Amino acid sequence: MKDRTKSNEVLSNFGFNRIYLNGPGNRQISRKAHSFFRIGEDGDDILEKVFPFFTTIKQPNKQTMTTTTTTIRSRSVTGLILLAFLAFISLGLPNGLLGVAWPSMRADFMLTLEAMGSLLIASTVGYLTSSFFSGQIVTRLGVGGTLAAACFATGVALLGYTLVPAWWMVMALGVVAGWGGGAIDASLNTYVAANFKARTMQWLHASFGVGMTLGPVIMTSALILFENWRIGYFTVGAAQIMLAAGFALTVNLWKQPTGYISNHKEQAILEYRTPLLETLRQTGAWVSIALFFIFTGSQMTLGHWAYTLLVDSRGVGAQVAGLWAGSYWGMFTLGRILAGLYAGRVGLHRLLQFSLLFSLVGAGMLWWNPIPWVSLFGVILIGFAAAPIFPGLMSATIDRVEVRHTANTIGMQVSAAAIGMSLLPALAGALAARLG
Repeated sequence: MKDRTKSNEVLSNFGFNRIYLNGPGNRQISRKAHSFFRIGEDGDDILEKVFPFFTTIKQPNKQTMTTTTTTIRSRSVTGLILLAFLAFISLGLPNGLLGVAWPSMRADFMLTLEAMGSLLIASTVGYLTSSFFSGQIVTRLGVGGTLAAACFATGVALLGYTLVPAWWMVMALGVVAGWGGGAIDASLNTYVAANFKARTMQWLHASFGVGMTLGPVIMTSALILFENWRIGYFTVGAAQIMLAAGFALTVNLWKQPTGYISNHKEQAILEYRTPLLETLRQTGAWVSIALFFIFTGSQMTLGHWAYTLLVDSRGVGAQVAGLWAGSYWGMFTLGRILAGLYAGRVGLHRLLQFSLLFSLVGAGMLWWNPIPWVSLFGVILIGFAAAPIFPGLMSATIDRVEVRHTANTIGMQVSAAAIGMSLLPALAGALAARLG
């Protein structure tokens, strides 16, 4: 028994906060660790209060515990979260690069203005494919392996943009870049839903907004300093390769529970290998698909057409409309950061209710429009209020479907969101053109 106790203490020093084994030796270690990590009658964790990223270690259920259970050390958890945030920043970067780079790319490849659509379609095909099948991919490669492969694929594709001589090759690489982006999106959403609370999901999606903001800055800097759009894509592609290396080096850590979630239901999300066809028979899965299709499509529709609506229909000046329409996207990042701070206090379901309520208020202001400034504030209010809804619905996936279908459903939700953000803005434009 002394040997067992000593070995547990040695293992604890090499990456685990606590090791749980049946037996009296274990109970002694557990009491010592509990007194170190937790204080007070309610077991509040000092580290979690001071540094929100540090994990709270929960006491296991002694009646059901029959095997060794480990949690990652708090420093390792912080490292994984930072990697996840960086991956979501990188997910937003290519979207920001293309808009600024397109005039130069178009001139180099001697393309028409609308040729950008072919690249967007190609990347969307790859994105939909990987996200839809992400549940199956993650069960085979694991979260770390999937993220390493996806970041590597995206990095190779973006570097390839700078090397290939023909447009059809860029389109082919666009499919690869889309595949990597879809896999990153779906697998990280699944991982965070299984291992962290709602606030981390909010901050994860706020990181995407950071990437969307940095992308144009990186490409603009490349064009100003080097007069070459390829430098911008090379910079982001190289960063993706470095991220892939980070995920490859930490691949085993992504397999271990973090300790944030004490509910075994959430922790089991990544353990099932449920066939896709079985998940597609679930009513909750189709409800989730519809929610993400409609909500994400509606968000993107307002984002795309807010400027045109304000200038052409509401008589707002071009500069003012541009500032407020751009602020719509900025409100998404700000709203998600603040939602992450308060999600634990308010509760996820109440947060979603408030978000929907104030989004409707903003939509009412935009529709009412007694004076132009009411429309402007309506746009900003919708952006701020709707910001927590997407990550909140993602965290609540397990409430809509059985746990064994959660990983597959999350991937389908990401696919539905991508389809909605492509189709609904186009449909809105066609209706506006027809109805005037």
